[in-house]
Amino acid sequence: MPQPTEAPDPPDELVGPLERGLAVLRAVAAGPDVRHRPGDLARTTGLARSTIDRVATTLVRLGVLRTEGRDLLLAPGAAGLGNAYLASCGLPELLGPHAVALADALDESVSVAVPDGDGVRFLTQATRRRAMAISFRTGDLLPAERCAPGALFAARWDAADLERWRARRAKDPLDAGFPSVPPRPSSPPDPVEAEFLDRVREARTTGIAVDDQLIEPGLLAVALPVRGPDGAVVCAVSVVSHTSRHSSASLAEQALPPLRRAVTAMEGALEGATAVTATDGAPGASPAASAPGLKEELGSGFLQSLARGLDVLRAFGSVRGPARLSELARLTGLPRATARRSLITLRHLGYVREESDGFTVLPRVLELGYARLSGLSLPEIATPHLVALVLRVHESASVAVLDGDDIRYVARVASTRIMHIDITVGTRLPAYATSMGRVLLGALPAAERAERLGRITPEALTPRTVTSREGLDEAVTATAVRGYGWVEQELEEGLRSLAVAVTDGAGRAVAAVNVALHAGRGTPEESLAALLPALRETAGLISADLSSVGRFSRVSPG
Repeated sequence: MPQPTEAPDPPDELVGPLERGLAVLRAVAAGPDVRHRPGDLARTTGLARSTIDRVATTLVRLGVLRTEGRDLLLAPGAAGLGNAYLASCGLPELLGPHAVALADALDESVSVAVPDGDGVRFLTQATRRRAMAISFRTGDLLPAERCAPGALFAARWDAADLERWRARRAKDPLDAGFPSVPPRPSSPPDPVEAEFLDRVREARTTGIAVDDQLIEPGLLAVALPVRGPDGAVVCAVSVVSHTSRHSSASLAEQALPPLRRAVTAMEGALEGATAVTATDGAPGASPAASAPGLKEELGSGFLQSLARGLDVLRAFGSVRGPARLSELARLTGLPRATARRSLITLRHLGYVREESDGFTVLPRVLELGYARLSGLSLPEIATPHLVALVLRVHESASVAVLDGDDIRYVARVASTRIMHIDITVGTRLPAYATSMGRVLLGALPAAERAERLGRITPEALTPRTVTSREGLDEAVTATAVRGYGWVEQELEEGLRSLAVAVTDGAGRAVAAVNVALHAGRGTPEESLAALLPALRETAGLISADLSSVGRFSRVSPG
């Protein structure tokens, strides 16, 4: 239901550091700027600069923010907060496959959205790859009056809800508070309210809502509600197209029959999920207590109550549906009183709702940076870690993916040595002669690996290149067994390379990270001892970020 326009008085048990920490995180996540200076955040939030510094220190050490010079940026670890809501509600997991199937059947983009205050927040996107693509991300928020699902959700509003919507529009007539949509033009009062209420009445009568270029010129959508077992509207599913392909009437005519079938399947999935118990949440989602040694290490610079509050928020990701205080305390390892104070604060801020059977996390959590993070690509995730690796080992580092029988470089940071490896992003090299290629070939299922190796005809790129199929099979198998790839002057004379796999949340190798150097800088044993621990640590950090960002969103390989 719509959020109140004015926050209620703060409760006596409010956790101040948690409230201030979330205010800083919202400020970093909001607006078009990716980078934020602490002084700017102090002005935006109204907090003292010393408070900003302590909050930033805590959030950086928790992996929620990161630094580049004096700038603060969102870190992929912040996606874990949004993941907690997405896992707890279960909608992406239950309905996402049906949305993808509908998009494939219609060859149009499909969205699943939920109400969030007097806005509409996207949970799942199944988009078509076209020159004129739909660019909304999981977590984006739209005004109810500017999209098809909004009319469906507003059909349930009461008089107080409608007045809160009017108050929001009066305060923000140009929709500046919704950065994911183009602002309205500055003009005299328009018939927005009358048109919206007409569409709400039609949606209440027909159960169908149409968006005929409400978001921006050219964009069309038709939406239906999805109801839970109790008959209440849980979410809405939209088919989205463009005026270059359809009119609103032709889109509705083509999309409604398969859309109705998809909604029936979605409602069946929700009905079947009612047997899921609170302890059947996402495996492995339970949070560990946030770095218990950090308080001793950082002293007053570390806000432990902020860290504990984020632990409580993340703990919802281990529970499907409402969670009881005792369960959240157990998952976080916190005393019940500590967990309760965090929940009181989160409820006050609109991130949690208390119900008769426990606490429910709300979609507003997605405003804490999820939309921006869900749009990250593999190169964007990996590059900060490559920078840190190069500073540590003073050699060039890269990330590559398997592309046919080649590897393709998607991220790279060169060392500052006078003599360095001259490779750029986009470079393709034969997988059989590279350390990253052998890692990725070795990670393939046995049948696929055999098929790949069977069609490769190795060529001698240097006198050391393995050129026999038997030798290549042995080299790839050895790479898989020992867990890292090593290529000594097989691709180019004097070039040594060491690589390990980057994995996704399911443990699948989706990329590889390597360090390349001149073979004259030391013996193979010296290079291995100096580089492998740092390389494995970097691969682990990239994999963790990839798992967090990619849990409910597709991460582009770049």
